[in-house]
Amino acid sequence: MVRKRVRELSYSVFYEHAPEGGFVVSVPALPGCHTQGETLEEAERNVKEAIGLYLESLAAHGEPIPEEGPSLQGRVTVPVAVPA
Repeated sequence: MVRKRVRELSYSVFYEHAPEGGFVVSVPALPGCHTQGETLEEAERNVKEAIGLYLESLAAHGEPIPEEGPSLQGRVTVPVAVPA
């Protein structure tokens, strides 16, 4: 029997308001890992589940589990010419 150790990993997640209501959540460190929820609480529950399933799938296929290093988030302003 293969022993497994349990680790707690943290990932940055980004919540955006969905145009139709609720929230869309993405996990930049895990490409394609995203979900949604009607409320922030539901979106958080759903993204935790999505991350868990994503990581389980990687492990089942012998893929490495990504660890997110320190990250910075910022905002930039760019000039854009638009029709008057």
